[in-house]
Amino acid sequence: MPNIRLLSATEARAAIPDLCEVLADCVNGGASVGFMQPYGPADAQLYWEGVAEAVGEGATLLFVAEAEGKVLGTVQVGAAQMPNQPHRGDLKKLLVHRAARGRGLARLLMQAAEAEAARRGKTILVLDTATGSDAEAIYPRLGWERVGVIPDYALWPEGGLCATTFFYKRVA
Repeated sequence: MPNIRLLSATEARAAIPDLCEVLADCVNGGASVGFMQPYGPADAQLYWEGVAEAVGEGATLLFVAEAEGKVLGTVQVGAAQMPNQPHRGDLKKLLVHRAARGRGLARLLMQAAEAEAARRGKTILVLDTATGSDAEAIYPRLGWERVGVIPDYALWPEGGLCATTFFYKRVA
């Protein structure tokens, strides 16, 4: 059974090598999560260092799914918002290594992120994902409401424009 946990800044820094592997695997598998192919673990280093810093500042909640001491998946909640949005959080980078898919890790990560966000006073979470991706099908099954689609919002990691679908979920 995987262990889902919220990382401190120190734990986030220690997990960077595994997080780099997960992100590189997802990007190279076609996930439109902000990065372009080819993408290796070394390419992800600066990104995860920034996330660890944001964790230390309290701006980001970073969750991991682990088994046998190895990170298999991750998700983040952007907790720092503008003064008129203290009740909102941004769900970011739900990533599960392709070798670990089909075990319910995405569901467990999402449940942990939603529960902790609610515990911290967030009442609504929002996210966006590539339209037509495997990821898009996950969110409605987890109770997220589809808001709409913006065409040509981002690029697929291998190139070419993709639309983006936006979702929200009330968590408290």
